[in-house]
Amino acid sequence: MAEEEGPTVELRQRKKLKSSENKESVKEEKISDTPIPERAPKHVLFQRFAKIFIGCLAAVTSGMMYALYLSAYHERKFWFSNRQELEREITFQGDSAIYYSFYKDMLKAPSFERGVYELTHNNKTVSLKTINAVQQMSLYPELIASVLYQATGSNEIIEPVYFYIGIVFGLQGIYVTALFVTSWLMSGTWLAGMLTVAWFIINRVDTTRIEYSIPLRENWALPYFACQIAALTGYLKSNLNTYGERFCYLLMSASTYTFMMMWEYSHYLLFLQAISLFLLDSFSLEQSDKVHEVYKIYIFSLFLGYLLQFENSALLVSPLLSLVVALILAKCLQLNVKKGTCIAKIMKVINFYLVCTLTVTLNIIMKMFVPHKENGHMLKFLEVKFGLNMTKNFTMNWLLCQESLQAPSQDFFLRLTQSSLLPFYILVLIICFLSMMQVIFRRIKGKSLKETITLEDGRIGGRPEIIYHVIHTILLGSLAMVIEGLKYLWTPYVCMLAAFGVCSPELWVTLFKWLRLRTVHPVLLALILSMAVPTIIGLSLWKEFFPRLMTELMELQEFYDPDTVELMTWIKRQAPVAAVFAGSPQLMGVIKLCTGWMVTSLPLYNDDDLLKRNENIYQIYSKRSAEDIYKILTSYKANYLIVEDAICNEVGTMRGCRVKDLLDIANGHVVCEEGDKLTYSKYGRFCHEIKINYSPYVNYFTRVYWNRSYFVYKVNTVISFQS
Repeated sequence: MAEEEGPTVELRQRKKLKSSENKESVKEEKISDTPIPERAPKHVLFQRFAKIFIGCLAAVTSGMMYALYLSAYHERKFWFSNRQELEREITFQGDSAIYYSFYKDMLKAPSFERGVYELTHNNKTVSLKTINAVQQMSLYPELIASVLYQATGSNEIIEPVYFYIGIVFGLQGIYVTALFVTSWLMSGTWLAGMLTVAWFIINRVDTTRIEYSIPLRENWALPYFACQIAALTGYLKSNLNTYGERFCYLLMSASTYTFMMMWEYSHYLLFLQAISLFLLDSFSLEQSDKVHEVYKIYIFSLFLGYLLQFENSALLVSPLLSLVVALILAKCLQLNVKKGTCIAKIMKVINFYLVCTLTVTLNIIMKMFVPHKENGHMLKFLEVKFGLNMTKNFTMNWLLCQESLQAPSQDFFLRLTQSSLLPFYILVLIICFLSMMQVIFRRIKGKSLKETITLEDGRIGGRPEIIYHVIHTILLGSLAMVIEGLKYLWTPYVCMLAAFGVCSPELWVTLFKWLRLRTVHPVLLALILSMAVPTIIGLSLWKEFFPRLMTELMELQEFYDPDTVELMTWIKRQAPVAAVFAGSPQLMGVIKLCTGWMVTSLPLYNDDDLLKRNENIYQIYSKRSAEDIYKILTSYKANYLIVEDAICNEVGTMRGCRVKDLLDIANGHVVCEEGDKLTYSKYGRFCHEIKINYSPYVNYFTRVYWNRSYFVYKVNTVISFQS
């Protein structure tokens, strides 16, 4: 009888461990009753230590090698070290140029405090507008990078641009390491981490935008999100010891807050994660306390972020805050009903409905009482995107035409299939999802489940961390199927989940249990396949893709844009210091970085005033009169106008998505749909007419510089009418 009672006592202690009452005393009893490390043979301890050591070494090495690979590839692609400073800066395009320009401004400031003040009260970037650049553009990465550059004495060793991109490349190495660790934690073997890294690098066109736009906010933020997910994965594991649980909790807290500070859209991604945890809590009753501890991390991060982001009201009206508050309130209202009973099932349904209703209600109330400048254009964009509304608005249609906001192309799925990633991901996802549903139905029926899941059980869908990842990847994948730009959030976790699955014996046992395999022992065959399949995949990837990667590193490319270099050189030498330039937002970002001159607009799409400015300045490519364009430019105090030949004579690949076509639709100069009213324009296209140099265009504008790509016109302060 004593031998039979032992496991029962231990099982009761585990259950008490997950409750909040008497937690410390239970932990002490468990440690004293089950001293596993002391009883384990020395060779077993050595094997465990060797496994962990080799895995950690492989994870860190993978991250470092990837960071070095990015650095070498960037050098080869742009021939970076052999370029002048101006030519290097031109490689930062669009909004990337804006972020890096503020990093330069911080380094030029006499002190850190003065630099922060000038950024938070910036009136030297956009004409007639004072902006808090730190809050509006989430410039915390630039602040940190500038402090590190000066505090570490790197200004005597390395150039600012190399220090800046070096930090970003280093973060990408941490990103890869975090994915490695997550896959390792889920599968139990670091072989899964190696396969994750291989798939990530091979599919880097679809996993990251680092090689196109280094300073993007997501390149700074997503590595911290990957660390948060790795910590969350370990935290949700059922067999985690006390010290491991505390470490994961602290790492999760730090990375969640840092992620929220680095990217203005981070709380939307955390909202999806909170939904995943809410569904996990609904399906996996044992993890309820842990899930609500994560909710507390969200609350703390939102509160601290609100204070340190200049009382950012967007965090108060975010759906994440409404959902978490609703979940905590629903938790307080729950009754202590015995699990498995009919009343408990009814309460689960009521709780689900209550959370959904409270979330929507709280969000509406917060928006009513908290003054905010939420991205209203984003909601309008989604309405038009899903066919709920129609618009002729230039900004909305221009956003809809952006490639990153389109549905994924067939090439995207073809690339993932050629690297064997997509087929294995679908296989793993189907097995995990079906196993998860099987476990859920058993719980709904009230069947008792084992507290500890063993390999022989073949129930991979019963593990809480697996349930979380299945739900999370489905949510991210659903968004990526609608907007291609979101594939950079989804594809890295496709690599991780697929690698975990093929390397996990538990997944193969689950499959064999369903197939009722009798000829060979399922566990033995699963152990063989979990080693053989990833080895075969790795060898095939090495044979096919490794030569391509080496070719990319060996091939010396060159970024050649002499026209833009000549334009920037002319501005720095000939234009007055107080001059204000007008043109396309993308070009204005480069001008701000390379020259420091003031501009009329910026390539930023989270501010209604800047969006309106962009639309007005783009009118230089429409069929408007010289007088109209002159009035627009003088209203923004513009001294120079830059006409880009690439936009004026654009030959778009997508029908109706050229800038001039979108302007004609917005201005009513072309019939877009049946029943539209056509407003005939008696003026030719401004960007064409101004090049001819005849009245009235020469009355308002004087050409002062031109090359093959750009035409610069001075906006006349005194209008001289010529016949």
